Amino acid sequence: MKIATWNVNGIRARAAQVCEWLQRDRPDIVCLQELKATTAQIPAECRVADYHAYWHTLKGYSGVSLHVRKDLYAVDPVFSHPPFDRESRIVQVEHGDLVIASVYVPNGGKDYPAKLTFVTSLIDWSARLEAEGRALILCGDLNIARTEMDVHPKERKPNAVGQRPEERALFEALLGTRLVDMSRQFDPDNPNLFTWWAPWRNLRARNIGWRLDYVLASRALAARASGCIVQADVGTSDHAPVMMTLG
Repeated sequence: MKIATWNVNGIRARAAQVCEWLQRDRPDIVCLQELKATTAQIPAECRVADYHAYWHTLKGYSGVSLHVRKDLYAVDPVFSHPPFDRESRIVQVEHGDLVIASVYVPNGGKDYPAKLTFVTSLIDWSARLEAEGRALILCGDLNIARTEMDVHPKERKPNAVGQRPEERALFEALLGTRLVDMSRQFDPDNPNLFTWWAPWRNLRARNIGWRLDYVLASRALAARASGCIVQADVGTSDHAPVMMTLG
């Protein structure tokens, strides 16, 4: 099973690229973020017949979606949102005891306390799922570079939003003993593993970036994974897809 996440930075601008990516890689679960469109504005070519889909949208801002291949479900899956969802930032689906979620954490540049509150709620929600005996795959743009290694040396700034100590502490609390950072499970010492590049000065081609996009998985699921890669050559979004393979 392939589980993928991608901040597309505008689904209308990236519709053809999303379709090409889906046809090429055939992920079973797809989580998209930063759609920047209403549901009515989602391009027709993105409504792929092979997938159950939920588009959780706002006009011109934010927005997430979750897509599940129809051969994984005998009936239409039930999509929902945790109570702390705001600005169309998280959608989840249940598959037996497994919960899969697509999430877009606020950037924090305009309202930093709101970002910290959102991540704290994410931690509490994850802990409740574990207490209920549920497994979790959390995918998306968390807008936090987990460690110094997750930011290129030229981009490291001690008080930059996304790199602050309290944000990184919350990230570690989210992982806790429950979740595994899948990219680092398979590539623990790579200092050049980034998923976001500022769209100027040719930074993407020079790989001067940040790692902001993650697949986090419960430990039992992480033990079954065979890989997790950043697809840095895909698309023209300022973010790259991340794809985990189970089994």
